[in-house]
Amino acid sequence: MKRLLGIGAFFFLAAAGFVSYVFLTLPDVQQLKRTNPTITALMRQRAQEKKTTTRGIGRWVRYNDISLHVRNAVLVAEDGAFFQHSGYDVEQIKESVKKNVEQKRFARGASTITQQLAKNLYLSTSKNPLRKINEFFIAQEMERYLTKQRIFEIYLNVIEWGDGIYGIDAAAMAYFAKEPSALLPEEGATLAAMIPNPRRYTPSRNGKYLETRKNQLLKRLADYRYLAREEYDEAILRPVVYRQVSAP
Repeated sequence: MKRLLGIGAFFFLAAAGFVSYVFLTLPDVQQLKRTNPTITALMRQRAQEKKTTTRGIGRWVRYNDISLHVRNAVLVAEDGAFFQHSGYDVEQIKESVKKNVEQKRFARGASTITQQLAKNLYLSTSKNPLRKINEFFIAQEMERYLTKQRIFEIYLNVIEWGDGIYGIDAAAMAYFAKEPSALLPEEGATLAAMIPNPRRYTPSRNGKYLETRKNQLLKRLADYRYLAREEYDEAILRPVVYRQVSAP
């Protein structure tokens, strides 16, 4: 009995120590209210993996200058309850746990847009549970100090959209040779389809997957009335024309 109590006390103290460390080392997210980040932890990680110079964020695009089609497609693809939750989505967590248990592997994550941004800006792509704890608390800080619109704006400007392609401006130009404000529904849905694995789900490597996923997202946009029926009919029939992407 004493041994069990001792083990329990050890794990309690270890957990308390880790949580205390997390709180003491939380980044200052308040500066993001007015200052746009120029580089992220993910960018540094990719540079280390390739042993190259770290690539920073290109031209910053304001929230209202990003096509509504892109914003809506990313929402329905990644975090439909983004504007309602406080940084984490309990229902998505339940679904994720259920699917992972059924498949006996890490088949589905449950990270919200806020949590994904925390990972991109400050952490890494590691699936270590301790990293997830860090991610959770940083996301809570973001939800506390930043508006939802500001969180979403930063997210769209920093996330990875291919090998060496970061942010909506670089992605719009690389794949479609367009300004972010000019992207069509099918182009926004295609970009949203890339997000879970942007170096794998590219037109040159997984074009069939992108086409299928794009159509699924367009239907979801129509079902949620983000697209009028006429817009959906046009978008589903219009072929996506890609610009040739050169190696970064």
